[in-house]
Amino acid sequence: MGSLGYSQISVAEPGRIAFLSGQVAWLPNGGEAPKDLAGQAKVVAVNLASALKELNASGKDIVMLRVYVVDATTEKFQQVQTFLDELKGDGMPSITTIGVQALYSPDILVEIEMVVRVP
Repeated sequence: MGSLGYSQISVAEPGRIAFLSGQVAWLPNGGEAPKDLAGQAKVVAVNLASALKELNASGKDIVMLRVYVVDATTEKFQQVQTFLDELKGDGMPSITTIGVQALYSPDILVEIEMVVRVP
């Protein structure tokens, strides 16, 4: 399934693994989250990229992404996927997409969990 930009199976070499809780579109400065899904997905991807940087990791080190989208449709998942493609680069993590009725707060439209092998 390499042509689709993800793997059915991800194998992490022995070592440390980081499990990141679901990231949402909360801005570091406490500002309001964007109102639209694409805007929120972009903020979430930036937050995940910051976590990768803190771990001295890259997109190739992402083992798994779990994507939760409110009132999901294929089109909504594709909007989020655009930003995940930028985040993971050439990496081929396993990705699960899950449609949900609601998330932590009514204004949050997307939440993404990530598992990373720490280099």
